[in-house]
Amino acid sequence: MLSEQTPTISTPATPTPRPPATTTAPTERHPGRRAYVLKMYPRFSETFIVSEILAREAAGEDLVIFSLRPSTDTRFHPELARVRAEVIHIDRPSSARSFWQTFAEAASESRVAAAVPGHLGELLELGHDDAIQALTLARLALDHEVTHLHAHFASVATTVARAASALTGIPYSFTTHAKDIFHEDVVLTDLVRKAADADHVIAISDFNRRYLSRVLGPELADRIVVVRNGLEIDRFPYRPNQGATGAVPSLLAVGRLVEKKGFAHLLNALARLRADGTSCRLDLVGTGPLEEELRTRSHTLGLDDLVTFHGALTQAEVRDMLTDHDVLVAPFVIGSDGNADGLPTVLLEGMATGIPCIAGAVTAVPEVIDHGRTGWLVDGTDEANIASTLAEVAAALRTDPAGIRAVTDAARDRVCRMHDSVVQAEQLGRLADAAAVPGAVPAVPAVREMESVS
Repeated sequence: MLSEQTPTISTPATPTPRPPATTTAPTERHPGRRAYVLKMYPRFSETFIVSEILAREAAGEDLVIFSLRPSTDTRFHPELARVRAEVIHIDRPSSARSFWQTFAEAASESRVAAAVPGHLGELLELGHDDAIQALTLARLALDHEVTHLHAHFASVATTVARAASALTGIPYSFTTHAKDIFHEDVVLTDLVRKAADADHVIAISDFNRRYLSRVLGPELADRIVVVRNGLEIDRFPYRPNQGATGAVPSLLAVGRLVEKKGFAHLLNALARLRADGTSCRLDLVGTGPLEEELRTRSHTLGLDDLVTFHGALTQAEVRDMLTDHDVLVAPFVIGSDGNADGLPTVLLEGMATGIPCIAGAVTAVPEVIDHGRTGWLVDGTDEANIASTLAEVAAALRTDPAGIRAVTDAARDRVCRMHDSVVQAEQLGRLADAAAVPGAVPAVPAVREMESVS
């Protein structure tokens, strides 16, 4: 599990004192128009952001999306067509002439022009792309009468949102995930500055909240609010299988082909299982920098007849695969660079759909996978542990279908109660409402405590 021992910060910023973020409700709602600031939109792998936007729009919020980079994806999920928000791409000038033109356009907005002298030092600390995009975002946010800026990931999107907020006075917030807080390249002093200036900081799990509280320090802990990633539950109806789907157990693994997914260990575990007399078929969905290495490993291990690499598939295609496979296996690990998954969406989708799930016990995964009750936890680096757990679940599919059904029932129940995007949208809306009322703090509806499910 990702260590909870973290480095200390040598030069912490001095935050503005404010009351805790979960005590009283704002006295008046100021919906206004809210803006998402995203590094790249749309992005094939970030289905959780699309689900969040759809849920907030369904709740009646008026949204606009600012994208700082053009999308490089070649496939898109059909759910994108349901997003009503205007999408505005903010260019990065490629020449001195276009840079100056963009600066002049931003300065034509009198409120931005008036604010620049007071924040010139901060702008000069930024990279040229971040600085000019912040100026453009400030102008566009005022033009579109935006009342709140919300960024995803504590990296470039939050850098630009923070600078635009300083220029306009529009409050901002950001959602933290995994690489943006766990990776060894994260600059903690930068993270502290962003949190200190934000109205609130979203953590997607209790694990992440505890982690952020330690690295940000007690002065900023009250700005961290847990809002869990949400699923559109209706799009993932509960369709559990009644026992095994075939003579050979069928496994499904989904994710970018990167170290933290643990797929190399999974292939080794499959080879170990075959050597012990239990063959499992694996469908591996995703692309990434380790694709050739994983293909070579599969071939070297003699698994060509058992492992199929599918490349990238849409969420709808993966949803169908969740219903015709026996087990979803996700042996997450902590990468050598410190990176780790926060709580991958596909795990929640699998639990909601009713496929038995085996997952690596990193970061927030144990908050949804209760070993033996809602799934099975493994040490993603322990191939013997992965293999024995796969064999255990595969055997239970044939000998104890009622026991498997009890686990998938409990998994579905947990996801419905903790990760419903309707609840997520309500929480985010209240936080933005409170940010618009000076001195107000939101009453974020708490997710009910877990109930016993037999």
